[in-house]
Amino acid sequence: QVQLVESGGGLVQVGGSLRLSCAASGSGFSITSMAWYRQTPGKQRELVASITNGGGTNYADSVEGRFTISRDNAKNTVYLQMNSLKPEDTAVYYCNAGLWFHGTFLRSWGQGTQVTVSS
Repeated sequence: QVQLVESGGGLVQVGGSLRLSCAASGSGFSITSMAWYRQTPGKQRELVASITNGGGTNYADSVEGRFTISRDNAKNTVYLQMNSLKPEDTAVYYCNAGLWFHGTFLRSWGQGTQVTVSS
């Protein structure tokens, strides 16, 4: 069993910063890509940023230049540094990982962490 546990969400004012973390725990797995998604009520979950196990990154246009995704492969952890936050960044943020688990490729999701940007 592989679990993704997120932390770091909360309430912040416009222009502020937050850092999200997501750690994978368990045994017998090997992570490939990791990503952050977000979702607001009534809307589809959208990709915010992704990172390959080689460090290649990809960002949604809406966060390019403000958010930075990074990972620590030794700790099986992915981070999302969010700067210059806007009210439209308010959402539940979910961590996602593609991983090999006992020979089977899986996509695992975290439980989500709320980010609220107040004006």
